[in-house]
Amino acid sequence: MSTPLSPLSLGWRRRDFCAIGFVLMMVIVLEFSTPVDYVMGYLYIGPLLFASGRLPHPGIWGLTILIALLTLLNLWLPNQAEITWPMLINRLIAALSLIVTAMLGERNAAYAQAIARQQAQLQAKMQLEGIRSDFIATLAHDLKTPVLGAISTVEAFIRGEFGGISNIQKQVLTTMERSHRTSLGLLETLLDVYHNDIQGLQLHLEPLDLTLLVEDMANQVAPIARDRQVQIIIRDAHSEFRRSLWVKADTLQLQRVLMNLLVNAINHSRRGDQVEVWLEPSGSQQCVKILDRGAGLKPEELSHLFQRFYQGKSDRQAQGSGLGLYLARQIITAHQGTIWAENQTPKGAIFGFQLPTYSP
Repeated sequence: MSTPLSPLSLGWRRRDFCAIGFVLMMVIVLEFSTPVDYVMGYLYIGPLLFASGRLPHPGIWGLTILIALLTLLNLWLPNQAEITWPMLINRLIAALSLIVTAMLGERNAAYAQAIARQQAQLQAKMQLEGIRSDFIATLAHDLKTPVLGAISTVEAFIRGEFGGISNIQKQVLTTMERSHRTSLGLLETLLDVYHNDIQGLQLHLEPLDLTLLVEDMANQVAPIARDRQVQIIIRDAHSEFRRSLWVKADTLQLQRVLMNLLVNAINHSRRGDQVEVWLEPSGSQQCVKILDRGAGLKPEELSHLFQRFYQGKSDRQAQGSGLGLYLARQIITAHQGTIWAENQTPKGAIFGFQLPTYSP
């Protein structure tokens, strides 16, 4: 069922028809008032191009046939003249040119309409994405308050502020606190991801020794590693002695990257496994690699791991929100560095990043 045209659309259509008709009549008068030797039919290209995109398909071809016939008719009207082969060929070429012009005009009009539709779809998609981002960011921000309240309440119970508790109750409350802090970390990561996407990541750069930072973060995740009976080992790839790896970076943001990669490696390790952190200075780049001996990664996943909300389909034991690696990529990219993942032999995965070397 066709959509009725609005009065404004009808007004524009009438105006287009009048303009096409006026220009067409001017060319007809000029064509039939000049000697036959002068082919004025090429001027029909003007109203034909103007009609492209304004008239429907049958109207365009009706107009094309009309002006092609008028071009040929001018051989006999208004005055009968002796027709020669050059005159006839010139008229035929002019008519053919008008037909080709109509074809190209319709094709260009179709391209223009397709581009307009794609632009409208893209704009609608961008608006929807903006609404979705605002909704998620607002929801995550509003959820932080009750989660913080729950953490404070559980901590008060653990401290005995509401009376004594047994060891079993303390273990349960400690598990609840850990779960709430995990939820809080997820909400903060979600807020940071959307904030970085919209406003960009603001860095506070300062000289930083990656070796010290890795050691500090390994100590922070040590309780998590102990709970899973996983050992963390820090190695220098080219020396048996501890060396400094200097970069110019934002300490807090790199802590988040290392925390994410270390916890990710611990969660994907089996009990009794080792997580190795390799420090590799290489001239213009300082490299950190974190190796686990888990189930490894499927080859088709490697190009998607650092996408937002991607959780993977491998047999690795733990899965997260799909935001941690995306945030890590945001941070490393903002530092002009690179981050990647690969499988290692015979099993396990390697997550690494490298940053430009800084000379203090």
